[in-house]
Amino acid sequence: MEHICVIAEAGVNHNGDYNLAKQMIDQAKRAGADYVKFQTYVPQNLVSRFAEKAAYQKKTTDASESQLRMLEKLALTQKEFRKLKQYCIETGIGFLSTPFDLESIQFLETMDMDFWKVPSGEITNLPYLENIARTGKKVVLSTGMSELDEIKDAVGILEKNGTSDIVLLHCNTQYPTPYEDVNLKAMLQIKNVLKKPVGYSDHTNGIEIPIAAAALGAKIVEKHFTLDRNMEGPDHKASLEPEELMAMVSAIRNVEKAIGNGEKTVSESEKENIVIARKSIVASRNIKKGEILSIQNITSKRPGNGISPMKWYGVIGSKAVRDFKEDELIEV
Repeated sequence: MEHICVIAEAGVNHNGDYNLAKQMIDQAKRAGADYVKFQTYVPQNLVSRFAEKAAYQKKTTDASESQLRMLEKLALTQKEFRKLKQYCIETGIGFLSTPFDLESIQFLETMDMDFWKVPSGEITNLPYLENIARTGKKVVLSTGMSELDEIKDAVGILEKNGTSDIVLLHCNTQYPTPYEDVNLKAMLQIKNVLKKPVGYSDHTNGIEIPIAAAALGAKIVEKHFTLDRNMEGPDHKASLEPEELMAMVSAIRNVEKAIGNGEKTVSESEKENIVIARKSIVASRNIKKGEILSIQNITSKRPGNGISPMKWYGVIGSKAVRDFKEDELIEV
């Protein structure tokens, strides 16, 4: 059984509140996720003061404020991130945070994370990708808003600068993503063309699509979650609440078990059903010893602990070795 890595994306759903961030770590651990992931950025390094909010952000936050002002309110300090990393260690869940600028890459490199999670928006940011790659650490790269050639270019930059251990996450960055735009099969194209392991970062409502991605072969599944979908903030509405996150992880773990090794054979659990469900050759009426066995006096019925009907033509035409009562298993 190959383990599917589940990343519970806290993102900025802590609303800039350290204590809420700690509660999110607790809920991610409770749900059974492998990692809880935050977002690390220096607001003025991430967006200009002229940058507008995305349409979905305008709907879920104060539309009159700038994207910069919104991000300033949602940011955690480096000291708080260090404390959150320690709390993850104490809680028993992996810590991740996505950097959104070069200064944040430098800071997070000191945090000894297991791998980098690169967001979709940075896939065309050459200096960013170079700095990530030069750390030599594994990279998980989201590919939302990108064409196949752009993914190839980003992978090439990472490999050229020192990182070849790359997992590519299929993704759609609309919050929430319309089901008709998910295009899960694109994950398989990415795998076949780029020859890299693949996963899925989800922004749909509900839990069905991440579960389907796991069934299709995703090695990593990432999903936003929140403590309360009714909280103010840009990403809450498109996030799972704790019980939903738990249900998603549980379902993925079941899929994980069910995928198997790809070899068709009889499972241990069903072996006992062979005798019950299969059939044997039996007498269709009373048969006398020496009588020729034919379609007039034999048939196939359950149970399957006698001669298999697959040997039907080997039995037809032979003589009965003894008297048989109706429904009795035929012997030859």
